[in-house]
Amino acid sequence: MTFSGKSVLVTGAGKGIGRAIAVALARRGAHVVAMTRSDQDLETLAKEIEITPVQVDLANVEAANFAAKNAMPVDLLVNCAGTTALDAFVDLKVETYDNIMAVNARAPMIVAQHYARSCIARGTGGAIVNVSSISSFVGFSEHTAYCASKGALDAMSRVMANELGPHGIRVNTVNPIVTLTPMAQKAWSDPEKSGPVLSRIPLGRFVEPEEVANTVAFLLSDEAGAITGESIVIDGGFRAR
Repeated sequence: MTFSGKSVLVTGAGKGIGRAIAVALARRGAHVVAMTRSDQDLETLAKEIEITPVQVDLANVEAANFAAKNAMPVDLLVNCAGTTALDAFVDLKVETYDNIMAVNARAPMIVAQHYARSCIARGTGGAIVNVSSISSFVGFSEHTAYCASKGALDAMSRVMANELGPHGIRVNTVNPIVTLTPMAQKAWSDPEKSGPVLSRIPLGRFVEPEEVANTVAFLLSDEAGAITGESIVIDGGFRAR
């Protein structure tokens, strides 16, 4: 799984899973176009790997369109930017729901549209990995908007695979269970909440960001050339019980 001579756009590259993906692909030879909201995160990432930095708030439609259009062309795309908030269903505000859907579902659509148009115009084919979540399949308490956004991302990815396949563009999602990132710590630091989930995981632990990154690298690579339209669950066996 080497990517020498390839360029890859990674959204959400500043933190967590996105950062692990950016580092993993760079170490396999890819040039990373790192798109994230924080200039500070881009500065620290640039000290670790060589990047083309793109600072943008993907929740803003105009900004997302401008940044995605100007980031092209790239060979590969990873949509990883994400956000969450914890609210009981009856207390969830429309503004919170809209923001989570904007970042987790609408922004991947916008970026992938520009990527797909570029690939089709150049006749190159390509590969997209959208970073989803096991929350697409499981209704975790206080995660209404997050679960809805990831379900939407999975459904959209299947349509993308169907429509873009004839152009040689593969589209898959990875769907990890709780991954030990700062965002996950916000939601799962309480042992009373994390304990019941851990007890259902045969491997007895949550997922490391690097494990997700390695799966993403495989799906982007030629070794996965016949895989498209799939949601690859990374859950330590959670759904086996």
